Amino acid sequence: MNLFEIIQFLIEQLVFDYTVRTVALGCAVLGIVSGALGSFAVLRRQSLLGDAMSHAALPGIVIAFMLTRSKSSLVLMLGAGIAGILGTLLFIAIVRQSRIKEDSGLGIILSVFFGFGLMLLTFLQRDPDSRQAGLNSYLFGQAATLLVSDVITMALFGGVALLILGLFWKEFKLLSFDRDFGASLGFPMQWLDILLTTLLVVAIVIGLQAVGVVLMSAMIVAPAASARQWTDRLSLMVVLAAFFGALAGMGGAALSSLGDGLSTGPVIVLCISAIALFSILFAPNRGLIWRWVRRGRNRRRLRVGAVLGDLRTLALQHDDPHHAHSIEVLRAMSLGRGGVEASLKVAQGRGWVTEVTPGEWALTDAGILETERFVSADLGVTTA
Repeated sequence: MNLFEIIQFLIEQLVFDYTVRTVALGCAVLGIVSGALGSFAVLRRQSLLGDAMSHAALPGIVIAFMLTRSKSSLVLMLGAGIAGILGTLLFIAIVRQSRIKEDSGLGIILSVFFGFGLMLLTFLQRDPDSRQAGLNSYLFGQAATLLVSDVITMALFGGVALLILGLFWKEFKLLSFDRDFGASLGFPMQWLDILLTTLLVVAIVIGLQAVGVVLMSAMIVAPAASARQWTDRLSLMVVLAAFFGALAGMGGAALSSLGDGLSTGPVIVLCISAIALFSILFAPNRGLIWRWVRRGRNRRRLRVGAVLGDLRTLALQHDDPHHAHSIEVLRAMSLGRGGVEASLKVAQGRGWVTEVTPGEWALTDAGILETERFVSADLGVTTA
């Protein structure tokens, strides 16, 4: 199959296959919510918070099942949410009431809660009640088991979280960029911090069934990190992060349907990782490729300007500003810079220098003006 046939097949799967469409919609909801809320976690340099909270949700899932003996997604999501919020409050208390730093506090929450959850899972495996089967799928996710009711539940929780995000948009923006200024204005920054973290827990909880506690942190960080490469505006970043998350969710669901044994969760994470890699390399202004191109362009411009400056310096020693000089002299003056001949060719193409005789170069009238502009810019002088 060529690329066109693969794309056509994926579109047909999304449109006509009921199971793939249901999974894709659920993963798209996950991507939108986690991308939008993850933007604030990335901007506040709390990327590890998503990882810690997703791992902290595991014991909540197991305890919710132990208390209700139900594997309803709503029941398990509520248990995961309570555990995640409890982990958040405990993390805040550890950081504020002790000398432990934030990264250490997150590490403590992650390891303790996740270890407790694994212990409970091991205990349940010895239980003869077969209803506990499948709980370990929450470790890496099992998106193929999503039902329409699960997607509706995810959409309801995610919609409420996004609605609250919109209502407190200005406050959350103030919290993310200037917490002290917000406190001076009288805003309850600590409660806003708890509220925003709670919304992040909601985003994590609705994605546990699809992606799992181990991989969920990628859905929090990667879409936001990708969007950050493309813009400096918060509103546009949130929209782009939601779009990238939805694109990865739907693309991962479709790609995982191509072959047997492809788990949807890991494929989704690979898709968003590919988007992040592309953004890091090719995004304008911040992309590594464009940065290398700009640096190369600046180096060439500086070399050309240096050669023009050397010709100007030599010309000042003569009455004729168009006096020609040997390329060997220019090479001696630019010792350590190199690229004299290439710079002369560039300048010649722009009409700034001319080769009077083979190996003898002189400034043109346009070159003299360009040299004066270059020297003025180099000295920080503005000319009227």
